[in-house]
Amino acid sequence: MKQTKTRTYADKLLEDKQFKQAFDHEYKNLVISEKIAELRHQAHLTQAELAKRVHTTKSAISRYESNEYKGYSTALLQKIATACHADLQISFVIKK
Repeated sequence: MKQTKTRTYADKLLEDKQFKQAFDHEYKNLVISEKIAELRHQAHLTQAELAKRVHTTKSAISRYESNEYKGYSTALLQKIATACHADLQISFVIKK
């Protein structure tokens, strides 16, 4: 017996190429911001403590942990990783 997948409204939206590209971009920002917050928590640091280690402000760390932030650079991410005693790894994945 063949099972059919239940289609959701999101499935329908994701069929639109422009919508999917925008969604993927926003999702990546969300993942980065969540990873920064997770890394900071694992290092047992407050936003203020992390800010001091990377020579910035607490409000800047708050922005970095927000999915609204769009200014990530590898230099910034490396500073955060180093301050949290972590390694930064970036990978490229071939699209299917």
